[in-house]
Amino acid sequence: MSGPIYLMRHGETLWNRERRFQGRLDSPLTERGLAQARRMGETLLPLLADREAIDIVASPLGRARATAAEVADLLGTSPDRIASDARLTEIDVGIWSRLTFTEIAERWPGSITEANRRDWFFRSPGGETYDAIAARVRSFLDDAAARKTLIVVAHGITSRLLRGLYLGLSRSDLLRLELSQDAIFKLADGAIERLDCAGR
Repeated sequence: MSGPIYLMRHGETLWNRERRFQGRLDSPLTERGLAQARRMGETLLPLLADREAIDIVASPLGRARATAAEVADLLGTSPDRIASDARLTEIDVGIWSRLTFTEIAERWPGSITEANRRDWFFRSPGGETYDAIAARVRSFLDDAAARKTLIVVAHGITSRLLRGLYLGLSRSDLLRLELSQDAIFKLADGAIERLDCAGR
């Protein structure tokens, strides 16, 4: 039987603060982002008795690796034990990478509307489709089913798909799931529990 998956999004980055879309590009964690990562580690600390039996897997992007390193440090685990998995990488938003909502709206009028506000990023020129990201996320979940306790550090859209596909939600329902940098989601026994990390 597989163990639980503790899923988290990376801490706040410079481009998050600027409301700039990162996709496969990267920007560093802010001081707030580093504090969020440490709070996630502090939240996990009392929940994980046998830390030697835990695997930590992160997206290869720097913001996820930096968050995973902070969590590993709090757990007394060497950063050398953090594995990378490209299937956890954030959605590629093509030529919209590094742009803000305002810049996209100015250059591509009508591309982001109230009707498509939950899935506009799947339509970015040169970007990744829903089917493509869903396939790689589903592949990760299939492999994770054979593992014991797993800490996973991913991204906003990737996290939504991981949770939604785990629960068997429809595309429209999973895209309504929250995005948070102050919570861990425990995936176990076909259910998801939200662990609040804010204010620790």
